[in-house]
Amino acid sequence: MNAMRTATALCNARVLTPDGFVEGLAVLMQDGRIADLVADDAIPSEAVRHDLHGATLLPGFIDAQVNGGGGALFNNDTSVEAIRTIAQAHRRFGTTGLLPTLISDDAEVMARAIAATRQAIAQGVPGVLGIHLEGPYIAPARKGTHDAAKFRVPGADEIAMATSLDNGVTLLTLAPEQVPADTIRTMVARGAIVFAGHTAGTYEQIRAGIEAGVSGFTHLYNAMSPLQGREPGAVGAALEDDGCWCGVIVDGVHVHPASLRVALSAKPRGKVFLVTDAMPMVGADDPSFDLYGETITAVDGVVRNAAGALAGSALDMASAVRNCVRRLDLPLEEAARMASTYPADLLGLGATHGRIAPGYRADLVALDDDLQVVGTWIGGA
Repeated sequence: MNAMRTATALCNARVLTPDGFVEGLAVLMQDGRIADLVADDAIPSEAVRHDLHGATLLPGFIDAQVNGGGGALFNNDTSVEAIRTIAQAHRRFGTTGLLPTLISDDAEVMARAIAATRQAIAQGVPGVLGIHLEGPYIAPARKGTHDAAKFRVPGADEIAMATSLDNGVTLLTLAPEQVPADTIRTMVARGAIVFAGHTAGTYEQIRAGIEAGVSGFTHLYNAMSPLQGREPGAVGAALEDDGCWCGVIVDGVHVHPASLRVALSAKPRGKVFLVTDAMPMVGADDPSFDLYGETITAVDGVVRNAAGALAGSALDMASAVRNCVRRLDLPLEEAARMASTYPADLLGLGATHGRIAPGYRADLVALDDDLQVVGTWIGGA
């Protein structure tokens, strides 16, 4: 039983397993992974016990869209230290895996962001799973807070650069009507996950994008052509296609609860997942930050630029989960999976992340009865 000597047992908790919640189950963690799930009264004597005092233990949250946190904005600081700061800030709110997200910028900034992400993963910075490049291949008519002066159609060299991360996930958000279908096919062939977002495309243009390899939608409903009776738009294409993923910002501002309920009703279970689209004030004392030379301030938790466009959010993943439970009346089990299991699946990490089961990474979050975070583990630590 030498292997069990270094195991840690998280015990006295309600544990979300792939089969649902189980009371009185202990999670044995060893060498960064979940070694076993056993009854509390069957914990090996050699294991170090960690009593969770009745907390709820969930898979750690995975956020595929994180612009900033802890006072750092990725666009302003494309360094390993900025990535570390962002990841540490979000860990306080249960996020154990994330994609630092770069919004539309110059090719040089993109290359630096990719290099920093590669380095962060190589150095083992906790929680970094890859990179999300949101733009700059998007539509001026649906730019949100992005700088349209940065928008362009990538050539072969830029496509290669944008898909060059070789030790993590690359998620690319683009407007399908703004780039040739062959570009989408090439990006997907090079290993990128391609989502539609910030798009003014018609239903037909979005469908063509899906056929070329678009597999999901970035912040559904926001910054995209809406669903109307005779013009289904990007939203209609997103809701209709059973295979496509849809990220949603559940902060009570970006999307009306009724619209979120429509999406959850329309999509197959497991295809709607939570993102924060978080800006630097998450996990920081300062509600302001600079973007493209403009100072942006969160007012009552709402982040807008001077033109009135929503400029990301002040949301964290634990709050998103609580909002799903309290505003959408979702069971905690489903809200938690929208924050962990489903993001892991969409990122191609479903065999290693996002579930509490033997062999999975020991990335976990414990919540109290008020659904506040009381503990996190990344790789068991």
